[in-house]
Amino acid sequence: MRERLSTLPEIEDALWHQLTRATHDRHHEWRTTVLATVYQQDGVPAADARNVVLREVNVAEKRLVVYTDARAAKAAQLRAHPHGSLVMWSSALGWQLRCRVRLGIEDTGLSVSSRWERLKLSPAAQDYLSPLPPGAPLEATPAALSERACFAMITAQVEGIDWLELHPEGHRRAVFDAGGARWVQP
Repeated sequence: MRERLSTLPEIEDALWHQLTRATHDRHHEWRTTVLATVYQQDGVPAADARNVVLREVNVAEKRLVVYTDARAAKAAQLRAHPHGSLVMWSSALGWQLRCRVRLGIEDTGLSVSSRWERLKLSPAAQDYLSPLPPGAPLEATPAALSERACFAMITAQVEGIDWLELHPEGHRRAVFDAGGARWVQP
């Protein structure tokens, strides 16, 4: 049986530790997370969700980083509506995290170029070098691209975390945000 943490500060420290661990451990269940955004479709608000890979965590600034193709629909969506959610589940921990985030995207500048320099040496670079944007019909004629024309970095500034623990001894839930840390009904 999993050991249970008892205080809100312990839980908050542990969840940030697990988030950081997920960026280094390819098998951590939080490495692949769901990013949900909103957009307008025919003048009506709509939601969109997809899996992304957690690449970096800055605990001091409460910021998460994922990479994307700059031409992906999510890039346009978050530019128009810069709020979203990251949702993670770990069966090993019995924890669900729902992170309310303010999103930003960068496709130029030193922070992007330095990350691209590291990434372009890995097999993952191919994800950003496709001549076609994500979702394009395969019969479309590809346009020529420069070496890193498609690479972008999404930053997710965490504004609040809703933590849920599913446990045989009883479920628990807590919220961590600008209002502080507090227990809430699961």
